[in-house]
Amino acid sequence: MITNLLKYGGDMYCILVYDIADNKRLGRVLKLMRQYLNWIQNSVFEGHLTESQIEEMMRKAKRITKPAEDSIIMFTMQNSKYVDKMMYGVDKSLLTSNIF
Repeated sequence: MITNLLKYGGDMYCILVYDIADNKRLGRVLKLMRQYLNWIQNSVFEGHLTESQIEEMMRKAKRITKPAEDSIIMFTMQNSKYVDKMMYGVDKSLLTSNIF
């Protein structure tokens, strides 16, 4: 269960990656994740979420995905200051908006 990962309380810095087998589901998952996190690269998102936002997002994702074919992996940490991020090439987070 996702709450086993949530040991920090408050909001957390999250990095989410996914691999979705079907293009129709892929589009729906992309749209869902953009409602919660910042898209930074194909199938990669980052941002700050609360425990309830994570649970809501994952509940919605489970309705879209098929566990036998798809995967979603989320890394959570207390604060983004503990992550060194280096960027080379196109910053896709600047190319799109989270608003639909």
